Amino acid sequence: MPKENIERAIKKATGAEAEAFMETTFEGYGPAGIAIFVECLTDNNNRTVSSIRAAFNKHGGNLGTNGSLSFLFERKGVFTIVPEGINLDELQLELIDAGAEDIETDGERIIVTCAKEDFGSVNKKLIELGIEPEEALLKRVPNDTKKLDVESAKKVLRLIEALEDDDDVQNVYHNLEMTDELAAALA
Repeated sequence: MPKENIERAIKKATGAEAEAFMETTFEGYGPAGIAIFVECLTDNNNRTVSSIRAAFNKHGGNLGTNGSLSFLFERKGVFTIVPEGINLDELQLELIDAGAEDIETDGERIIVTCAKEDFGSVNKKLIELGIEPEEALLKRVPNDTKKLDVESAKKVLRLIEALEDDDDVQNVYHNLEMTDELAAALA
């Protein structure tokens, strides 16, 4: 998520009219049937609905009704850790005991995923181990992903970018699989 979106959300939530804001979600399909889940924080629901609908329509998507796609995404705790001075095997054992479901590493980061209900216990275990995560969030993780050809994927990514550029949008989740071929085409 862009840093500007985070700063904008903080300003909205701490401003004089902070209590006037409400959280809302939107679900729809992008080009090629990619599921997209959008979380918003808004003080004017009509404006937000209009801008989200316009983004979907302009980029070849269809806005659905609430609940129409929520079954495709599962709410999970996701922790991002920098692995400096960490014994990965010991960390895995400790975090599995605390409720971690999946632990992946790409050499630069360790990504720990847990059930929403285990977020607190995994976070507590990291604190006990003296590890401060770079990021600790509840995210919507797709149950499965879809691969697309590069051109179709670029269309979906343009829709996602248009949604993320909206001031009211906090998070955009999707089930597009980022393949090596797509990453190379975007670089």
